[in-house]
Order: sequence, then structure tokens, then C-alpha cells
Amino acid sequence: MDISDLIKPDHVIARLRATSKKQALQDLAKRAAEITGQPERALFSTLMKRERLGTTGVGNGIAIPHGKLSTLDQLYGLFARLDQPIDFDAIDDRPVDLIFLLLAPESSGADHLKALARVSRLLRDKPTCEKLRGTDDAEALYALLVDTAASWAA
Repeated sequence: MDISDLIKPDHVIARLRATSKKQALQDLAKRAAEITGQPERALFSTLMKRERLGTTGVGNGIAIPHGKLSTLDQLYGLFARLDQPIDFDAIDDRPVDLIFLLLAPESSGADHLKALARVSRLLRDKPTCEKLRGTDDAEALYALLVDTAASWAA
């Protein structure tokens, strides 16, 4: 699975302005609703339910919120670079400034786990994250995400 299977150029938010985890998830749910055609409230509820199980703030300024919905027909990704880092209850207690949202159909099974692993691998790469933090241009962010992931596969 490639990152380009999950996100498209219009799935990148270069300067998300949020002051809290809840606000960031609300803003992402709103944008995801536009992309997926799903109700914003259902998306937000799914994300919050997952956060109650344990934080998706994986450390090093990165969060990978995710959830499954029975009404989705495919996997969707959405990437956001925050204007200012926010508290996300991350496992290392560091604020988060890079968020990769992942939404999957209930029936996705292993594909959902493969996508999570793929995103996690990409965002564990420190040079990639430094480059992502170094630009607030959506096209450049998309190119970094897709090109870096593709170069690993080659």
C-alpha cells in the first residue's frame, strides 16, 4: 500500500490552526466529511471514541488518529501540519504538530493495519519529519509524503 493510495493533493492541510486536541479533531473531521461524503459528526464521534481507548499521539510531535466506519467504502487519509504544536496527550508528553488522519471501512481488516503501519513507518523517519516541518506549502507537503514513501519502495 502506498501513501498515494491514502491521500490526494487536496487531502493536505498546510497550516491547521487549532489550540487543542479536540479542536484539531473537529477541524479534521470537518475536512474529512468533505472528502469522504460522511457526516462530520459521525467522523468526529469515531475519532473521539478511539482517543478514549488511548492516545493516538505516538510521540516526536506526531499523531495518527484513526477510526473505522461501516459506511466507508475505502481507506482515506488526511495530513495536517499545525500552525502551532498542541497538547495531544502524546505518549512522550510532547506537543504534536504533524497529524495523519486515517479512516477505514469496518470491513477493512488487515488493510487498515497495513495502512497504519505504512503511515507510522513514514512518520518515524526524522529527516522526513524535519522536511515536513520546514514547509507550509500544501503541494510541497504532499510531494514530500508521496515521494519519500515511493523512494523507500524502490
